[in-house]
Amino acid sequence: MAKFGKWIGGGLGWVVGGPIGAIIGFTIGSLIETSDLNKTTERTTTTPGGFAMTMLVLVAAVMKADGKVLKSELNYVKKYFVQSFGEESAVEAIKMLRDILTQNIPIQSVGIQIKQNLDYASRLQLLHLLFGVSQSDGQVELSELNTISQIAGYMNVSSKDFESIKSMFVANVDSAYKILEIDRNANEDEIKKAYRKMAVKFHPDKVSHLGEDFQKQAKEKFQKVNDAYEKIKKEKNIN
Repeated sequence: MAKFGKWIGGGLGWVVGGPIGAIIGFTIGSLIETSDLNKTTERTTTTPGGFAMTMLVLVAAVMKADGKVLKSELNYVKKYFVQSFGEESAVEAIKMLRDILTQNIPIQSVGIQIKQNLDYASRLQLLHLLFGVSQSDGQVELSELNTISQIAGYMNVSSKDFESIKSMFVANVDSAYKILEIDRNANEDEIKKAYRKMAVKFHPDKVSHLGEDFQKQAKEKFQKVNDAYEKIKKEKNIN
């Protein structure tokens, strides 16, 4: 079985309960052996499998934001998964996603469950992944943006961190500054201090517990911080 199936077989942790567990129950039951499902770690633990299934539930919520799911959207999402996790994993993920898309997704309840069980760095990574999927067709639609914003609120992600990650995907003249969570008139010391703070917050090691594949994805977010810093340094002639 592809990587998504292996993640699930390795345990689902806290996602087996609550609204997320209700959504994914029949999906995973049809894809892996019951004996594999029983290999769960403690409910309070976030495993790569639990994170993967949480991501799929949220991706489905974003895809349903405009009231319809198009084949082209599934193809774009599959492309994202192929680039992120490989061809086999993408095929497995899309199978699960199709099942999840047939269900009602109570984003408030799901977001609260995530807030109560998932560490903050992992919630930021989920947000980054959602924007990545949303932009996979070349732009982030307003309906998708609104849904991602709601999810971020329910997960208790701060408005500054939301704007920081949003600015990595929705470009504007102040994107680099928003990524570092500073104003355009910040001085050199403030800029350097902000960079160090964001570099720590978005460092891939913060999500090492999610496994190598999701940590690899976190490197993209970290690189966006570095790119923003370099752009500001060049603009302000900072050495």
